[in-house]
Amino acid sequence: MGKNTESLLSKGLLSSCTSGGCGAKIESDGLARLLAGLPASGDKRLLVGYDTSDDAAVYMLDEKNSLIFTADFFPPMVDDARTFGRIAAANALSDVWAMGGKPMVALNLVCFPEAMEKSVLADILAGGAEKIAEAGAVLGGGHSIYDREPKYGLAVTGMVETAKVIRNNTPKIGHKIILTKPLGVGIVMAALRVEMAGEGAVRQAIASMERLNRYACESMAGFNVSACTDVTGFGLLVHALEMAGDQAAILLYPDALPLIPEAVTYANEYLLTAAGQRNRNRGSKYADVSALPFATQELLFDPQTSGGLLIAVPPDEAETLTARIREAGDEHAAIIGEVAPRAGKVILFR
Repeated sequence: MGKNTESLLSKGLLSSCTSGGCGAKIESDGLARLLAGLPASGDKRLLVGYDTSDDAAVYMLDEKNSLIFTADFFPPMVDDARTFGRIAAANALSDVWAMGGKPMVALNLVCFPEAMEKSVLADILAGGAEKIAEAGAVLGGGHSIYDREPKYGLAVTGMVETAKVIRNNTPKIGHKIILTKPLGVGIVMAALRVEMAGEGAVRQAIASMERLNRYACESMAGFNVSACTDVTGFGLLVHALEMAGDQAAILLYPDALPLIPEAVTYANEYLLTAAGQRNRNRGSKYADVSALPFATQELLFDPQTSGGLLIAVPPDEAETLTARIREAGDEHAAIIGEVAPRAGKVILFR
């Protein structure tokens, strides 16, 4: 490991946590069963609620504008406090862009050990503030409590034109699927925890996690996007499953997936996550991955912290949108599949 990688392991944030990043999420099936027991809202102004596992709630103010609400927080996946703050904020803000909106106001959400140095918390908050400013939003306050393990994130309110709300499960048959960031950050962070990650892989994973999805979202302007979500703790395959909804299937092109190269090696060395195995347990019911190389299977299930946008767009617009996203700075953006009619498994492979 190089000095930069060693510095990420030197302060003790990781040693205080049993899980980190979006890999700490509760498995989607169990969560869906819990939410199904809650009373449904009859308010017609709630355009997007929790019934479709979408990225955020959308509440209509009037025919022109709607508000977007989201909250996201998790334990650290790196030891450097400021880096953790930047990643957690970028991840929380992403849900607003996945709905086609613009973040307006953010509130800090903090759980912090009473015995830990407060300078660590100051660095976490400073990192988060950097990303809130880059997003063009304002920090309006927050809430903090003592806890055994540190956790950080944001509650974010955004704005979107009511007619331009983008949902996660409304893709049109024939549309191409674009992924804007490389897969593998969960596997690279698993390798980092056991001090087997290379400096280049860690650097690429952190740069990807810190990268705002703002620029990919802004690139979508003027394109006929039929569905969008961000790929986070459930991994690409389960998020694609949610995008398929009740009617469509998603045909993925495994050879086209953007990857962090070292993640393939780490996957073959079984440097995996518990969250990845939970994703496999759910996703395998809807996709037959047995013909794929083992590393590819694991990367499909790998939990992504602050992952890229998954975008469905007409085939005659896909190449142009991909190029525009790359020009905006997401250089690994690629067309990774298409929306197909449902006829058997929900997730298919070409």
